[in-house]
Amino acid sequence: MTQLALIGITSLMCQWASWYLKIPSILFLLISGFVLGPMLGMINPDQLFSSLLFPFISMSVAIILFEGALTLNLDEIKGHGRMVTNLVSIGMLVTWGIVLLASYLILNISFAVACLFAAIVVVTGPTVIVPLIRAAKPNSNIANILRWEGILIDPLGALFAVLVYEFVANQQGTMQTFWLYSKTLIIGISLGLLTAAIVSEGLRKHWFPHYLINTAVMVLMLAIYVISNDLQEESGLLTVTVMGIALANKKDLDVSNIIEFKETLSVLLISSLFILLAARIEIEAFLVLGWEIFWVLLVIMLVARPLSVLISSFGNKELTRQELMFIAWVSPRGIVAAAVSALFAIKLEQDGIKGAEMLVPLVFSVIIGTVIVQSITSRWLVK
Repeated sequence: MTQLALIGITSLMCQWASWYLKIPSILFLLISGFVLGPMLGMINPDQLFSSLLFPFISMSVAIILFEGALTLNLDEIKGHGRMVTNLVSIGMLVTWGIVLLASYLILNISFAVACLFAAIVVVTGPTVIVPLIRAAKPNSNIANILRWEGILIDPLGALFAVLVYEFVANQQGTMQTFWLYSKTLIIGISLGLLTAAIVSEGLRKHWFPHYLINTAVMVLMLAIYVISNDLQEESGLLTVTVMGIALANKKDLDVSNIIEFKETLSVLLISSLFILLAARIEIEAFLVLGWEIFWVLLVIMLVARPLSVLISSFGNKELTRQELMFIAWVSPRGIVAAAVSALFAIKLEQDGIKGAEMLVPLVFSVIIGTVIVQSITSRWLVK
């Protein structure tokens, strides 16, 4: 109980500090988790939650993504849809290829671990993008593109990481990998649209009393997330994202109360998750990485991201050079990268893949590095 209360109080203090100092909260949350976990030993997530830790993380990420997807109105992205589509497809592959090459050549890790590490760090995510946008206050063009990219790339990036894992760890062939990808897309999109249709019908015809609406939507969303994952591993994030976008764009359907409720819940979950995941980091694991990780981080921030944005913006006439420069700078990694890395590290260790224990500290180094540097500089860069 003491640890749970400490997580809650620390979350509140971090969020207040973020509001007061106009700095994204993730910076404070990561530092707090690191101090309370490996440094002081006051929080031990594995002992606290035991086997419930990863189910809690997984379902919390689903709620966060669903809440973010509910804010994605198609009217906001008119004129920039192609840019967002390119960023989460071509741009993602460009980032993966550059990071794979850099990590394999610079770090002393196996090709399999380099492939998976590169696949995991292609995601940005609403947990880091939204607070950064809130603090930096860029114009609507930048804000909408970054928010859409962050929310869409989380499920697609998680799916991509699963495909890479299946390819390198289980030696799946190209056809099997293509079938897995197709199956995940079919299940994710169809279940997401079906559930959105059922929920919207229920809201329009008042199947639930007013006080049960938020609870009913959240429970149904979590239920379909679990069902989707049971049908196909890691398809659940895509399902809840599609469900959220579909609900947000239903005509004559007011989801403002649901968004308000989910936003409050998301703030609590984001805060708790970052503290818990940072508290699981082992200091010794970072020391093993050495200074080489800084060179990889520089490649990610100064080569991979700008190049992916440059290629994704080819032929784009709506965005100015300054706007593209800001988008090329901002790509902090968030909770999905942290959660997925922890999950796959366990799987790789069970598969006996050499260097699997380095995956989590590698990913967290990228999260901490991108969050700290871009949180501090984004407000100045907007000006």
